[in-house]
Amino acid sequence: MRMFVVVFLAALAAAQTNQPLVTLDEFFNSVDIHNVRMSPDGHAVVIETVRADWEGNRFRNDLWLYRDEGDGALVELTQSGHDRNPEWSPDGRWIAFLSDRESADAAGKEEKAGAGKADKDEQPDQVYVISVGGGEAFPLTHGEEKVHAFAWSADSRQIFFATRTPWSKERQEAYKKAWKDVVEFRESERGDAIAVAELATKAVRQIGVTPWRAKQLEVSPDGKSLALLTDSISERQEEMEAYGIYLLDTAGGQPRKLLQRQAVLDNLHWTPDSRHIFFSFLNGSVEGDYQDAQSRVYRVDVQGDPPRVTRWAARYKGAVTGFAVTPAGGLLLTGRMGLEVQVYSEEPHTFVMLPGAKGAYEHVSTAAHSPRFAFVHSALQEPAEVYMGDSIVECRRITSFNRLFSERALPAGQPYRWTADDGVPVEGMLIYPPGKLGAKNLRMLTLIHGGPGDADGNHFEADWYQWGSLAATEGWLVFEPNYRGSIGYGDQFALGIIPKIVSRPGRDILEGVDALVKDGIADPDRLTIGGYSYGGYLTNWLLTQTTRFKAAVTGAGAVEHVANWGNDDTTFDDTYFLGGYPWAAMQNYNDEAAIWRIDKVTTPTHIVSGAEDIRVYVGEQYLLERALRARKVPVKLLIFPGEGHELDKNPWHGKIKVREELNWLESHVTAGP
Repeated sequence: MRMFVVVFLAALAAAQTNQPLVTLDEFFNSVDIHNVRMSPDGHAVVIETVRADWEGNRFRNDLWLYRDEGDGALVELTQSGHDRNPEWSPDGRWIAFLSDRESADAAGKEEKAGAGKADKDEQPDQVYVISVGGGEAFPLTHGEEKVHAFAWSADSRQIFFATRTPWSKERQEAYKKAWKDVVEFRESERGDAIAVAELATKAVRQIGVTPWRAKQLEVSPDGKSLALLTDSISERQEEMEAYGIYLLDTAGGQPRKLLQRQAVLDNLHWTPDSRHIFFSFLNGSVEGDYQDAQSRVYRVDVQGDPPRVTRWAARYKGAVTGFAVTPAGGLLLTGRMGLEVQVYSEEPHTFVMLPGAKGAYEHVSTAAHSPRFAFVHSALQEPAEVYMGDSIVECRRITSFNRLFSERALPAGQPYRWTADDGVPVEGMLIYPPGKLGAKNLRMLTLIHGGPGDADGNHFEADWYQWGSLAATEGWLVFEPNYRGSIGYGDQFALGIIPKIVSRPGRDILEGVDALVKDGIADPDRLTIGGYSYGGYLTNWLLTQTTRFKAAVTGAGAVEHVANWGNDDTTFDDTYFLGGYPWAAMQNYNDEAAIWRIDKVTTPTHIVSGAEDIRVYVGEQYLLERALRARKVPVKLLIFPGEGHELDKNPWHGKIKVREELNWLESHVTAGP
């Protein structure tokens, strides 16, 4: 096997040679590796990729199969462009996945909601199965309702799946007759039905129901229990009781609540002995009152009464970003500490970082009956690819999806550290234009990450949200600050923005800019700023605090917090960070609102938003544009039709976004050295 460290160093050396620069078109033709799944025997990997289909005005989801035979071979397993979330059967003979491939003709149609209708499209996601030995994929489930989650039975003969509870044809027709096109905002929502489909006969029978949405299903290795991870039926975070882990007998019955906490639980995995379930969370706290601390991993004993919950990696100060269960019942975890995301191994009483290259690891996947595992690795000068092997150091790169970037002159980066006004150390990443590592007096773009529970660092970036490397290629020094609220620096640092959700991290960022100017790295007369989502919040706020930025690019960022709270689908974190509901914490909501300080703004500002964004209410962008226009500040607003917060419907939207943001910055700041 080829040494991973050698591969990394070779890629780094190649990137520093005299190679062409990445173009806008090349940048947006990058391939996102969305899922990696090891086969049970450790000799094959199924991979899900996402890439732009420019002619189809959509993103393609494709499945690939790598087999470790001879020199290894990577083949395209499916070709519809609509296939995602692959899962191996326990016997390794089949791969099941979700697909809305029948809905290709419905692309571009207006999404409709309401009782008696499918969740989104007229042809919803269904479970498909394909043989590893070849042949065509076939649908195992049918119906008008979208499959939310599925899981293989332990004997590989069945697939359990969850859909919104179906209505009879008569009930659908009666509802349509009574309500026409009127949407009952809450009354039309309903919970899920749990069913099982036989692989041989395709016969389907219902085995249970839940008043919630089933986000994930996992069958115990002994085949006796089905674990359900539940979500809000609306997918809005409004009711904490919606989030829990339930157990259902695989023969059928009533789901039994195993665990519920003040947290939005996530990512279930059984231990091999069927006695415990590992899980993580998205928001909240498993150990007490709600708080948005860094992500963690826990294990719950399914036989306990009450169930015993144990935190794993308890002494780790960073953020656990992912995990996989080993054949021995331990964990392989990916964790962020500062600017790096590394792999850690945990067995009872041991927790160690595995030796590996610098950069970012993600999508770690283990084999049920082998010590082998697979993962994705990237770094600033190394494009993301999939690797597999028995260890991190000795492994084989099995994909070349992003090989083009290895043939281009990629920007280099280095950490930058400063001290905040209250003595807290802060750091970020500096990404230099190709060939200018360590140069001085550069024009600078401060590009602020969202979250706030996220961080920037040493990883490959190539999309509409993470476009710092493209900006560097266009001649900008890119400063990516990991302000207070970022993960990877301990819980106290992550929670250090309460209730000053923009003013405290905003000071961290401005003090970093000051330090870069003082050190002669950034040209004080050629400073710009930008960000999306929470990065947009901070950009909007900082424009009210200083006039030093010559241009700004902001997207999906709030300028006030009351209307945004009322339209947001993640209301728990809003009320937590601001100290309560709007009527209970009015002063905080007003003190941290940029709209009350818009009279201080003079910076030319470019704004973007998805037309259907409810994560950050699209009305916030209209409000900002109108306010700046009233102030005679140069402003431009782009609205992307059909898009929510993620801009994941049409690849042209993200490409146009970044193209126009770069043009905006260029038009207000000279290039120079």
